[in-house]
Amino acid sequence: MSAVVAGVVLGLSGGVFPGPLLALVIQQTLRFGTREGIVVASTPLLTDLPVLVGALVAIRQVDEAAGVMGAVAIAGAGFLIYLGCESFTAAGYSPKISSVAPRSITRGMTTNLLNPNVYVFWLSVGAPTVNQAWATGPLHAAGFLIAMYGCLVGSKMLIAVLVGRGTGVLTSRLYNHLLRVLGLALFLFAALLLRDGFQRLGAVFW
Repeated sequence: MSAVVAGVVLGLSGGVFPGPLLALVIQQTLRFGTREGIVVASTPLLTDLPVLVGALVAIRQVDEAAGVMGAVAIAGAGFLIYLGCESFTAAGYSPKISSVAPRSITRGMTTNLLNPNVYVFWLSVGAPTVNQAWATGPLHAAGFLIAMYGCLVGSKMLIAVLVGRGTGVLTSRLYNHLLRVLGLALFLFAALLLRDGFQRLGAVFW
């Protein structure tokens, strides 16, 4: 039961805490509709398994992975800057008719894979918790993962639904302001990732 509780707490925290993926969930929902926001919300189910496996293998070599995570952080910052720029050039809200392909799966997977916080989480919290739960029993480890991803993905999907229901009353001006705020948020996350990346690379080379 403690493993399940840990999964619920960590899942809800990751689901509702502001971050690049949540910003993208809201952005895609505003631009293309609720369905695309839900698709983005589900992408951790596609990206996290190899990260988890790698974290379980490398859990005793976190210090040696600092340079790799620094490079990932810088690459992630570049992608977030690209997404932020799109927020400032996007047209008015039109989820049903759009000349731009949503590419929600690609955007969500790329955002998640280039976010070093995902790797830090699995190396520092996720993988050790899975190891400990597995030592108690495989069902405990499965309970942790099911509870965590149920809350993580479920909370982001709920946010997409709530945002989608509100878009019917959005004016074009308000929509554009919201997209620009999201763009600024993505730029902020990019700056934080750049700082994190250079700090990690600095710790390796200097």
